[in-house]
Amino acid sequence: MKKVVLSAIAVFVFGITNAQDTKFGIKGGVNFANQKFEASGSSMTANSIVGVQIGGLIEAKINDKFAIQPELLFSTEGSKLKADGEEFLFNLSYINVPVMAKFYASPKFSIQAGPQLGFLVSAKGKYNGVKDDVKEMFKSINFGLNLGAGYEFTEKCLVDVRYNFGLTDVAEDNNGEGLKVKGSVFSIAVGYKF
Repeated sequence: MKKVVLSAIAVFVFGITNAQDTKFGIKGGVNFANQKFEASGSSMTANSIVGVQIGGLIEAKINDKFAIQPELLFSTEGSKLKADGEEFLFNLSYINVPVMAKFYASPKFSIQAGPQLGFLVSAKGKYNGVKDDVKEMFKSINFGLNLGAGYEFTEKCLVDVRYNFGLTDVAEDNNGEGLKVKGSVFSIAVGYKF
């Protein structure tokens, strides 16, 4: 994982230093997040919850076809799990740092892919109506892979559609029960470049 992160940083630095055109921007949107729980050889995908994302971006165009776009986003994620007649709600907040490679298939349409590093800010749980802080149940760092597409209505206004595959087991298995949790997020965001 360290090699992937270092490679992403190297690509980002190379892209910024060789960029023809660099623009800053802001973006915000909606997340549809869920988690897959695995324990004792069985797995269960929890129901999705709706969250938000908001933050900034830097687009560094290498040429007319390629750009590197690092972002810094506050993102709310989690899931709603129903098991044995009980309901568990997990609301997780992350500071996410995706670094997207963008290929412009046309002047306005781009295909995007890149790694993402997430830092857990808070984790709240709700069980049978009782809320609690459950941050100790989750690891502080989450690593994932983003795939997506973008469309620019004008030189400044854009929309992104993205799917994040969580690659990290984010569960802190304090009880030795072998629980594994991986998250995924489908997001739609609008942005504005200055």
